[in-house]
Order: sequence, then structure tokens, then C-alpha cells
Amino acid sequence: MKREFIVARIEASQDGSPYVYVTFNDPKEYKPESKPMSPFGPNTMAFSSIEDMMKNMPKVMAGIPGMFGGMTETPTMKLSMREYQDLGIKVGDKVSIEIQKSEASGV
Repeated sequence: MKREFIVARIEASQDGSPYVYVTFNDPKEYKPESKPMSPFGPNTMAFSSIEDMMKNMPKVMAGIPGMFGGMTETPTMKLSMREYQDLGIKVGDKVSIEIQKSEASGV
């Protein structure tokens, strides 16, 4: 199976290990991230009233990683720094990922 993706995000490992996480999006669904508009960071939302905040609470909760569907359905790969440098990819690049079953698979 071979599919094409767009590199959506590249993040360093949170624990300081020499790895990066590369997240991919379907080219049909890819939307480049815009610059953060809020001085509090890209994941904050502005509300004009408490009612507005409560109405949008599902969106807020979904934006918190690991909570209530905050996990992404897009593939993410963990690459060593060497692999990442060898690939030379950056956000917005089109890549193809191929998955093949190994002949020696199984236990």
C-alpha cells in the first residue's frame, strides 16, 4: 500500500531524546497552520461571554492533546535525528509512505 501525504507538523521529542515526531495529513484535508493570533499561544480561544465559552467548550476540550478526542487521526512517525536530516523534509512537503508486509512476519 502506498499513499501520499503532506508533512503537517514536525515536533522535537518532549523528553529531550534525539528524535522528532513528524505528523502527516491527507493532501485533500491539509490546511497550513496560520500564525498564532493570540498572545497566549496558538491553542487559545477568545470568547466574548461566558455563554460563548460554554457553547464552544467541546472545541476547547478537543484541542487539548490526550483529552476527549484531542488525539489526531493523522499518521505520526517517530524518526531519529539522523533519519530526519537524511530525509530533508519540512512542513508542507508532499511525501509518499509505502507499507509492505514482510515475508518473515509473524511469530
